[in-house]
Amino acid sequence: MTPPPPHPAAWVPPSETEQLLHEAALRGDVDAQLRALAGAQLFVGAPRAEVDAEPDTVYWRPQQVANGLVVRPLLTRGMLPPWHPDWVFHAVTLRWAAEFPWRDPRVLLAVNGGTPGELLLPATPEHRAWWLRVYAEKEQGPDNRFQALRHGPLHGPLAFGLACGAHLAFVNGVPWNEVGTAYLGYTDELETLRDSWGVTDPAGWRGELDALLDGRNSPPEPDFVLRVREELRARRGAPPSPDEWRETAAGHAQDLGAPPAAVRHIEELVRRVLRYEARFRADELLPPDGRVRRTVAYDYGRAVNLARWGLSARFCAPAEAEQAVVHAGALARAAYGSWEEYSAGYALGRVLRFDGEEYGRFHEQNVAAHRVLTEHAGSPWRNIPWR
Repeated sequence: MTPPPPHPAAWVPPSETEQLLHEAALRGDVDAQLRALAGAQLFVGAPRAEVDAEPDTVYWRPQQVANGLVVRPLLTRGMLPPWHPDWVFHAVTLRWAAEFPWRDPRVLLAVNGGTPGELLLPATPEHRAWWLRVYAEKEQGPDNRFQALRHGPLHGPLAFGLACGAHLAFVNGVPWNEVGTAYLGYTDELETLRDSWGVTDPAGWRGELDALLDGRNSPPEPDFVLRVREELRARRGAPPSPDEWRETAAGHAQDLGAPPAAVRHIEELVRRVLRYEARFRADELLPPDGRVRRTVAYDYGRAVNLARWGLSARFCAPAEAEQAVVHAGALARAAYGSWEEYSAGYALGRVLRFDGEEYGRFHEQNVAAHRVLTEHAGSPWRNIPWR
């Protein structure tokens, strides 16, 4: 007797977005589907050569699919295809789709077409006005942007390295565990790399990445003063007083030939570190008796994201990006003793570079990311041991 064929495996939505869309589809709840789309990053694919020729134009062409239907296709992040050097993606929103000139009201919106999570929506002017209302409501609500892909790395060296870049992934609202087709979007990465890093080609990207992995991107003074404190602590078996730390750091700087202005900068830097550490303790970035030992975490965390940006910009292939992420993770593990210690080092490096003791968005983003990554049940910091 011939055994019955096995049941096909149930489709597992790759992220929360696809899960919400699928559950809403099963209920026939179009409003819930639109709310999920309003909070999602959506993507339009295009040939890379076309986008390079006209980076400010998105050609969203209708396509004919089964049953003679004509659709404009969108993909959610979890349904993006594997990375390809010559096929890239624009990042768009539901609002962008609603405001696009559709012209023919018979054309449908197809989200994740041809997949188990396919969603077809009419796109008449009335329907698109509905999309805009839902998007506007979403913009006014809270936004918890912690994201993960169920099919992305969750354990092992690659996942560990990606978790070291989770601060910026959280701030940018992208999954922490993805090394793939897009970060934000192809043209977004090209613009960020050009304007913020001066990078316009693979060689420039590699040079910046190597500087981060070598700890050469951030100023050396913060780790200099922190190292002085650790040496004093080891020598005396107790933490030095603020005055002793400041005077010793300034003396070391003088011995190394630093000019008077640089010595004064070292003294003020010690004061700034002390003030930031006090604020970190108040905001639970540090325990009550905690301190920061190194700030190189900030370079390592950015290296992980620069690797992902370079991949999205097609400045490297997946193997090179993954190798850089694993390397950054290994360097972080050697420099720190826990996720919490790493996070505090990252936070201090970032605010010393950009915050200017305003305790503004850079500090607030650090605190929000630290809390989510230490408390969220799905956080890699809760599921990947440091050692």
